[in-house]
Amino acid sequence: MATQGIETLQPLRRDWGAAWAALRRLLADGNDTVQVFRIMRALNADTSHRNYARLLQEPGGGRIAYDHIELARRFSDRAWVDALPDGSVGAQYRAFLDRTGFSAQGLADISYADGEGWQDAAHPVAWFGRRERDVHDIWHILTGYTAEEHLGEACLVAFSYAQTGGLGWAAIGLGAALKSLRITGERAFAKAVWEGYRHGRRAKWLHAQDYEALLAEPLDVARRRLNIAEPVAYHAAQARLRELGLAGI
Repeated sequence: MATQGIETLQPLRRDWGAAWAALRRLLADGNDTVQVFRIMRALNADTSHRNYARLLQEPGGGRIAYDHIELARRFSDRAWVDALPDGSVGAQYRAFLDRTGFSAQGLADISYADGEGWQDAAHPVAWFGRRERDVHDIWHILTGYTAEEHLGEACLVAFSYAQTGGLGWAAIGLGAALKSLRITGERAFAKAVWEGYRHGRRAKWLHAQDYEALLAEPLDVARRRLNIAEPVAYHAAQARLRELGLAGI
Protein backbone atom coordinates (compact mmCIF):
# COMPACT_ATOMS: atom_id res chain seq x y z
CA MET A 1 0.00 0.00 0.00
CA ALA A 2 1.16 3.54 -0.74
CA THR A 3 -0.40 6.95 -0.44
CA GLN A 4 -0.54 10.39 -1.99
CA GLY A 5 -1.77 11.98 1.22
CA ILE A 6 -2.33 10.90 4.80
CA GLU A 7 -5.82 12.43 4.91
CA THR A 8 -7.22 10.36 2.04
CA LEU A 9 -4.70 7.51 1.85
CA GLN A 10 -5.39 6.96 -1.84
CA PRO A 11 -3.50 4.07 -3.45
CA LEU A 12 -0.84 4.92 -6.00
CA ARG A 13 -0.49 3.29 -9.39
CA ARG A 14 1.60 0.17 -9.47
CA ASP A 15 5.31 0.82 -10.06
CA TRP A 16 6.52 -2.22 -12.01
CA GLY A 17 10.03 -0.83 -12.48
CA ALA A 18 10.56 -0.36 -8.74
CA ALA A 19 9.07 -3.78 -8.07
CA TRP A 20 11.39 -5.47 -10.58
CA ALA A 21 14.47 -3.77 -9.13
CA ALA A 22 13.51 -4.79 -5.59
CA LEU A 23 12.66 -8.35 -6.66
CA ARG A 24 16.06 -8.77 -8.31
CA ARG A 25 17.75 -7.65 -5.09
CA LEU A 26 15.59 -9.96 -3.00
CA LEU A 27 16.28 -12.98 -5.21
CA ALA A 28 20.00 -12.21 -4.97
CA ASP A 29 19.76 -12.04 -1.16
CA GLY A 30 16.73 -13.73 0.36
CA ASN A 31 17.51 -12.17 3.75
CA ASP A 32 17.12 -8.59 2.46
CA THR A 33 13.67 -8.10 3.99
CA VAL A 34 13.59 -4.37 3.15
CA GLN A 35 13.07 -5.39 -0.49
CA VAL A 36 9.91 -7.28 0.45
CA PHE A 37 8.28 -4.10 1.67
CA ARG A 38 9.46 -2.20 -1.40
CA ILE A 39 7.78 -4.81 -3.58
CA MET A 40 4.62 -4.58 -1.50
CA ARG A 41 4.48 -0.81 -1.84
CA ALA A 42 5.17 -0.97 -5.56
CA LEU A 43 2.56 -3.59 -6.45
CA ASN A 44 -0.10 -3.95 -3.78
CA ALA A 45 -1.76 -0.62 -4.65
CA ASP A 46 -5.32 -0.81 -3.24
CA THR A 47 -4.93 -4.20 -1.53
CA SER A 48 -5.29 -2.85 2.01
CA HIS A 49 -8.21 -0.66 0.93
CA ARG A 50 -10.08 -3.64 -0.51
CA ASN A 51 -9.30 -5.94 2.38
CA TYR A 52 -10.28 -3.35 4.98
CA ALA A 53 -13.64 -3.00 3.23
CA ARG A 54 -13.96 -6.78 3.27
CA LEU A 55 -13.16 -6.90 6.99
CA LEU A 56 -16.15 -4.66 7.69
CA GLN A 57 -18.41 -7.20 5.97
CA GLU A 58 -17.08 -10.19 7.90
CA PRO A 59 -18.76 -11.46 11.10
CA GLY A 60 -17.02 -9.69 13.97
CA GLY A 61 -15.01 -7.58 11.56
CA GLY A 62 -16.62 -4.34 12.57
CA ARG A 63 -15.63 -4.90 16.19
CA ILE A 64 -12.06 -5.71 15.18
CA ALA A 65 -11.90 -2.51 13.16
CA TYR A 66 -13.47 -0.49 15.97
CA ASP A 67 -10.95 -1.81 18.50
CA HIS A 68 -8.07 -1.20 16.01
CA ILE A 69 -5.55 -3.01 18.20
CA GLU A 70 -1.95 -2.47 17.10
CA LEU A 71 -0.75 -6.06 16.88
CA ALA A 72 2.96 -5.20 16.78
CA ARG A 73 2.61 -3.74 20.26
CA ARG A 74 0.52 -6.66 21.48
CA PHE A 75 2.88 -9.28 20.09
CA SER A 76 5.83 -7.38 21.58
CA ASP A 77 4.32 -7.61 25.08
CA ARG A 78 6.46 -10.49 26.29
CA ALA A 79 4.54 -10.88 29.56
CA TRP A 80 1.34 -11.39 27.54
CA VAL A 81 3.03 -13.82 25.16
CA ASP A 82 4.59 -15.77 28.06
CA ALA A 83 1.16 -16.18 29.68
CA LEU A 84 -0.33 -17.97 26.68
CA PRO A 85 -1.06 -21.66 27.41
CA ASP A 86 1.15 -24.57 26.40
CA GLY A 87 0.12 -26.15 23.11
CA SER A 88 -1.46 -22.95 21.88
CA VAL A 89 -0.73 -20.92 18.75
CA GLY A 90 0.84 -18.37 21.07
CA ALA A 91 3.09 -20.98 22.71
CA GLN A 92 4.42 -21.89 19.27
CA TYR A 93 4.89 -18.19 18.54
CA ARG A 94 6.80 -17.82 21.81
CA ALA A 95 9.09 -20.69 20.80
CA PHE A 96 9.50 -19.07 17.37
CA LEU A 97 10.60 -15.79 18.96
CA ASP A 98 13.09 -17.58 21.21
CA ARG A 99 14.44 -19.72 18.39
CA THR A 100 14.87 -17.01 15.76
CA GLY A 101 15.41 -13.81 17.73
CA PHE A 102 12.79 -12.17 15.51
CA SER A 103 10.20 -9.79 16.92
CA ALA A 104 7.02 -8.07 15.80
CA GLN A 105 8.57 -4.67 16.44
CA GLY A 106 11.68 -5.65 14.52
CA LEU A 107 9.58 -6.48 11.46
CA ALA A 108 7.75 -3.17 11.85
CA ASP A 109 11.05 -1.30 12.00
CA ILE A 110 12.21 -2.93 8.77
CA SER A 111 8.97 -1.92 7.08
CA TYR A 112 9.73 1.72 7.97
CA ALA A 113 13.22 1.62 6.46
CA ASP A 114 12.37 3.86 3.51
CA GLY A 115 10.62 6.38 5.76
CA GLU A 116 7.73 7.54 3.57
CA GLY A 117 5.85 8.72 6.65
CA TRP A 118 2.46 7.16 5.98
CA GLN A 119 2.94 3.97 7.93
CA ASP A 120 1.82 5.38 11.29
CA ALA A 121 -1.03 7.45 9.85
CA ALA A 122 -4.14 7.72 12.01
CA HIS A 123 -6.32 6.21 9.30
CA PRO A 124 -8.22 2.89 9.28
CA VAL A 125 -6.62 1.69 6.05
CA ALA A 126 -3.14 2.46 7.38
CA TRP A 127 -4.04 0.54 10.54
CA PHE A 128 -5.18 -2.40 8.43
CA GLY A 129 -1.94 -2.29 6.46
CA ARG A 130 0.00 -2.55 9.72
CA ARG A 131 -2.23 -5.46 10.75
CA GLU A 132 -1.48 -7.24 7.46
CA ARG A 133 2.23 -6.86 8.20
CA ASP A 134 2.05 -7.87 11.86
CA VAL A 135 0.27 -11.19 11.36
CA HIS A 136 2.94 -12.51 8.98
CA ASP A 137 4.86 -14.49 11.60
CA ILE A 138 1.62 -15.84 13.09
CA TRP A 139 0.78 -17.17 9.64
CA HIS A 140 4.13 -18.98 9.67
CA ILE A 141 2.96 -20.75 12.82
CA LEU A 142 -0.51 -21.54 11.48
CA THR A 143 0.64 -22.86 8.10
CA GLY A 144 3.74 -24.72 9.26
CA TYR A 145 5.94 -22.88 6.75
CA THR A 146 9.05 -22.01 8.74
CA ALA A 147 10.52 -18.53 8.55
CA GLU A 148 14.13 -19.69 8.83
CA GLU A 149 14.43 -20.87 5.22
CA HIS A 150 13.69 -19.39 1.82
CA LEU A 151 11.38 -22.26 0.89
CA GLY A 152 9.14 -21.58 3.89
CA GLU A 153 8.97 -17.89 3.05
CA ALA A 154 8.20 -18.60 -0.61
CA CYS A 155 5.35 -20.92 0.35
CA LEU A 156 3.94 -18.40 2.78
CA VAL A 157 4.01 -15.54 0.27
CA ALA A 158 2.03 -17.75 -2.13
CA PHE A 159 -0.43 -18.48 0.69
CA SER A 160 -0.57 -14.74 1.41
CA TYR A 161 -1.32 -13.91 -2.22
CA ALA A 162 -4.27 -16.30 -2.15
CA GLN A 163 -5.51 -14.72 1.07
CA THR A 164 -5.01 -11.04 0.19
CA GLY A 165 -4.86 -10.67 -3.58
CA GLY A 166 -1.76 -8.48 -3.24
CA LEU A 167 0.35 -8.73 -6.40
CA GLY A 168 3.52 -8.10 -4.41
CA TRP A 169 3.12 -11.50 -2.79
CA ALA A 170 2.53 -13.12 -6.18
CA ALA A 171 5.68 -11.55 -7.63
CA ILE A 172 7.88 -12.85 -4.82
CA GLY A 173 6.41 -16.36 -4.91
CA LEU A 174 6.68 -16.61 -8.69
CA GLY A 175 10.21 -15.22 -8.70
CA ALA A 176 11.35 -17.72 -6.05
CA ALA A 177 9.73 -20.63 -7.89
CA LEU A 178 11.38 -19.70 -11.21
CA LYS A 179 14.75 -19.28 -9.51
CA SER A 180 14.39 -22.73 -7.95
CA LEU A 181 13.76 -24.29 -11.37
CA ARG A 182 16.93 -22.69 -12.71
CA ILE A 183 19.09 -23.78 -9.77
CA THR A 184 17.78 -27.30 -9.17
CA GLY A 185 16.36 -28.29 -12.56
CA GLU A 186 13.51 -29.86 -10.55
CA ARG A 187 9.97 -28.85 -9.65
CA ALA A 188 9.79 -29.83 -5.96
CA PHE A 189 10.28 -26.23 -4.73
CA ALA A 190 7.80 -24.84 -7.25
CA LYS A 191 5.25 -27.52 -6.34
CA ALA A 192 5.53 -26.51 -2.70
CA VAL A 193 4.95 -22.86 -3.60
CA TRP A 194 1.89 -23.82 -5.65
CA GLU A 195 0.65 -25.87 -2.68
CA GLY A 196 0.98 -22.77 -0.52
CA TYR A 197 -1.27 -20.86 -2.91
CA ARG A 198 -3.86 -23.66 -2.96
CA HIS A 199 -3.88 -23.89 0.83
CA GLY A 200 -4.38 -20.14 1.06
CA ARG A 201 -7.37 -20.38 -1.28
CA ARG A 202 -8.98 -23.13 0.77
CA ALA A 203 -8.37 -21.66 4.22
CA LYS A 204 -10.75 -19.29 5.91
CA TRP A 205 -9.91 -15.61 5.52
CA LEU A 206 -7.35 -15.08 8.27
CA HIS A 207 -7.59 -11.29 8.38
CA ALA A 208 -11.02 -11.60 9.98
CA GLN A 209 -9.60 -13.46 12.98
CA ASP A 210 -9.42 -12.05 16.50
CA TYR A 211 -5.69 -12.62 16.98
CA GLU A 212 -5.67 -12.19 20.73
CA ALA A 213 -8.19 -15.05 21.02
CA LEU A 214 -6.49 -17.06 18.27
CA LEU A 215 -3.12 -17.08 20.02
CA ALA A 216 -4.73 -18.65 23.08
CA GLU A 217 -6.30 -21.43 20.99
CA PRO A 218 -4.67 -24.89 20.70
CA LEU A 219 -2.68 -24.96 17.47
CA ASP A 220 -4.23 -28.17 16.10
CA VAL A 221 -7.73 -26.88 16.87
CA ALA A 222 -7.00 -23.57 15.17
CA ARG A 223 -5.70 -25.28 12.03
CA ARG A 224 -8.80 -27.46 11.77
CA ARG A 225 -11.15 -24.56 12.39
CA LEU A 226 -9.40 -22.39 9.81
CA ASN A 227 -9.15 -25.23 7.27
CA ILE A 228 -5.36 -25.00 7.00
CA ALA A 229 -4.07 -28.22 5.48
CA GLU A 230 -0.88 -30.15 6.17
CA PRO A 231 1.89 -28.88 3.84
CA VAL A 232 2.80 -32.22 2.28
CA ALA A 233 4.57 -30.89 -0.84
CA TYR A 234 6.48 -28.43 1.35
CA HIS A 235 7.89 -31.20 3.54
CA ALA A 236 8.79 -33.22 0.44
CA ALA A 237 10.61 -30.21 -1.02
CA GLN A 238 12.48 -29.66 2.24
CA ALA A 239 13.69 -33.27 2.13
CA ARG A 240 14.70 -32.97 -1.53
CA LEU A 241 16.67 -29.76 -0.94
CA ARG A 242 18.54 -31.50 1.89
CA GLU A 243 19.38 -34.35 -0.48
CA LEU A 244 20.74 -31.82 -2.96
CA GLY A 245 22.75 -30.13 -0.24
CA LEU A 246 20.94 -26.83 -0.68
CA ALA A 247 20.20 -24.71 2.39
CA GLY A 248 18.30 -22.14 0.35
CA ILE A 249 17.38 -20.97 -3.13
